[in-house]
Amino acid sequence: MGQAWGFRRYGGPEVQEFFDRSDPVPGRGEVLIRVTVAGVNPLDHLVRSGLVDGLDGGRPFPRVLGMEAAGTVLALGEDVDGLDVGDAVFGFALTGGGTYAETTVLSAPNTARIPAGLSATVAATLPVAGTTAVDALDQLGLPAGATILVNGIGGGVGLAVAQLAIARELRVIGTGSSAKREPAEAIGARFIDYTAENVAAAARELVPDGFDGIVDLVGGTSLRTVAPLARDPRNIIAVGDMSVPDLGGRFVERRLDRENLERSAQLALDGALTPLITAIHPLSDAPAALATVENGRTSGKVIIKVT
Repeated sequence: MGQAWGFRRYGGPEVQEFFDRSDPVPGRGEVLIRVTVAGVNPLDHLVRSGLVDGLDGGRPFPRVLGMEAAGTVLALGEDVDGLDVGDAVFGFALTGGGTYAETTVLSAPNTARIPAGLSATVAATLPVAGTTAVDALDQLGLPAGATILVNGIGGGVGLAVAQLAIARELRVIGTGSSAKREPAEAIGARFIDYTAENVAAAARELVPDGFDGIVDLVGGTSLRTVAPLARDPRNIIAVGDMSVPDLGGRFVERRLDRENLERSAQLALDGALTPLITAIHPLSDAPAALATVENGRTSGKVIIKVT
């Protein structure tokens, strides 16, 4: 038996609880891992709230929170290629196993070996933030010297987008609250504080001719405020707001496969992507870890150190 943090029904934080569960048995195309580190993401509380379908693998309640993790392979299900027992791996729990737990199952096609020289702590931050950043920038395909607006630069995905954009020699301007200024400027981005400035006016002062691309991580009214700043609306990529086609933009096309994980890991090894980890919680403090992300009070990445 091992401890897990999850929920017995859909709802707010009040439905969360710790419980014991037996090690899950890896099914076809799954690997059982001992979790070393789990990443915390906004998607986690959206799943708990019942706002995201299709990520539970048909598993019954109680369900374990969390979508990404790094750990060590304990067992293989049928039809698993390219991974072995004892491998240090990182990846996605796309079949409902969750990751805020001592052991869990990951989807093997969406899991990769951690390369030598990369820590499990860093690897656990890459499945969501790292691959999303790669996907958004690949989708834009902007040349060196182009300008990009990262709307919501302060979170794990926003900072990853900004770092990789700078590595591609793009000029990066980011928006966020005042607390997000320091980490954004530390990586070389120009910063617009939406709590103290008119975002559209400040952005036009910096880039009078409009942006070559926009990556939006906020959605809603904020997306609609910055959308007119794009020179071509087709170069607006939204990560969370699926109504972006109404503005002429596109939703990010996600690639969750092993190849994209390996690519993100290599970018981290090369120094192009250095996750800003702002809080490390033990599994016993998982409620506080998720609350910080759910309430939008953190910059960078929050992780849970399990073992």
